Order: sequence, then C-alpha cells, then structure tokens
Amino acid sequence: MTSDGTGIGIGWRPEIAEIVAGLPGLSFVEVIAETLEPAGPLPPPLAGLRARGIAVVPHGTRLSLGGAEPVEPARVAHLAALARTLQAPMVSEHIAFVRAGGIEAGHLLPVPRTREAIDALVANIDRTQAELCVPLALEPIAALFDWPDDELDEADFLTEILDRSGAWLLLDIANVYANAVNRGTDPVALLDRLPLERVAYVHVAGGRESDGVYHDTHTDPIGEPVLALLRELCARRRPPAVMLERDGNYPPAAQLRAELDRIAAAAGCPATT
Repeated sequence: MTSDGTGIGIGWRPEIAEIVAGLPGLSFVEVIAETLEPAGPLPPPLAGLRARGIAVVPHGTRLSLGGAEPVEPARVAHLAALARTLQAPMVSEHIAFVRAGGIEAGHLLPVPRTREAIDALVANIDRTQAELCVPLALEPIAALFDWPDDELDEADFLTEILDRSGAWLLLDIANVYANAVNRGTDPVALLDRLPLERVAYVHVAGGRESDGVYHDTHTDPIGEPVLALLRELCARRRPPAVMLERDGNYPPAAQLRAELDRIAAAAGCPATT
C-alpha cells in the first residue's frame, strides 16, 4: 500500500507466487502470519516482492482475540516479530475466536455481540497492541449464525470495539455482503453506520449461494453485487487500499489479472496490468 493508504494488493499464496511476482501494479501483499517464521528465510518470491518495495502485511488467523481466555503470549510474540522482520506497515487479525477451554475449533467463529464479549475482546486487543510496533487492523468475519443472546447490532458492536481499543478496521466487503444476505439485512445501511474513517484496508473475495445461504468461499470469481458494494464504500470515503483474497481454485494468470483490474476499477485505483 502506498504512503497515503491507497493501492491494489493481493493475498500472497505459494500456489500463485510466480503470478503475483509478475504483477507490475501491486502496492502490497498480505501473508498468512502463521505460515512464516520470523527468524527463517522468506520464500524467494516473497523476498523478491519486498526487494521491489512492495509492502507485506502479516494477517493473523490464530490469535483468538474473541476468546474468553487471554491471548497466548507466544502467538502475539510471533506476530510482533514477523511485523519487524517484514518491516510491515501494519498487521491484521480477526474479530473471532478459534479456541475455548483448550479445544481448537479449526475455524473462525463469531463472537457474541454482548458487552461482556466486548470487554474480553478489548482486553485481548490491548494485550496484542502492547507488543506490536505497528498498528493493528481488525477484520469482522462472515458468520453463518448469530448468537441468541446478542445485545448489540453489528454496527454498534464494531464501533464500540474500535473506539475502546483504538485499533483500525480491516473491512472485508465480501463478508459484509455475505452477512447481509444471510441475515436478510441491507449491506449499504451497515456501511452508512460504520466509522469508515477507521478503515485501514479492504478485502474483496468471491463466494457462492447454495440453498439460500451465501458462502464466502474465496475460491469463486467475485460477483457483481460485491463489486457494487465496493463502489458504494468508495463513494463514501476516498478509495482505500484494497486487495483480492483467493484461497483455492486458482485461475490462470490472465484471469487473475482481470479480476484485480475489476477491483481496481470499482475502487477507482490504477489497474495492475
């Protein structure tokens, strides 16, 4: 991402490393933090991107910020060390939990939208930020269910977390769309109530609807409704740094570039080709 917080990026994955290395217009890439060791050598294609001045953002998936237990110090230390090794402009994690009582869920699970859950979340966010040398951005997840004891709607829940923690928002526009479809709500109405000035960068990904449920697959092409929602976001604030997430069923290079260019056009950013 550029110094003014704009630009086009992509999730770096080993399966598409050579394609990503050949994209001339990239501003940043995002890497899954748990796949890299701070003390070890970087994969050569990723090291090559850094040598070109392309920012690398570690994206955590295992901190379990939304868990009732304190975050594990070793996991926080790993994320902080990786940020230093990569000279990252920021790091990101999810508003979710992945373990409870020593049991690993193997999946990002939604946090109950309650005051008690916010207290636990903010405490874990504070513990994490105390070890980081760069800002932390929080990503709300796509959830297939809501907890029956929710006290707040999503906008109030997220706003309070950001206000109390001082963290930034990683807004996954595909997650916003997925949650709106599955809850029967208006995604644009949510955008109008979020603190968009806190958006650090944006995820865009593909999905598919099956039996009335929209699944955020990261393996399908990006649909027009998601791009339309990205345009709505960019009409409400200056174009942010925005990136493509793809985690399987990787298309040929030309197709991947075309998808990045569709994102760039929707966000009002220069194309990558």
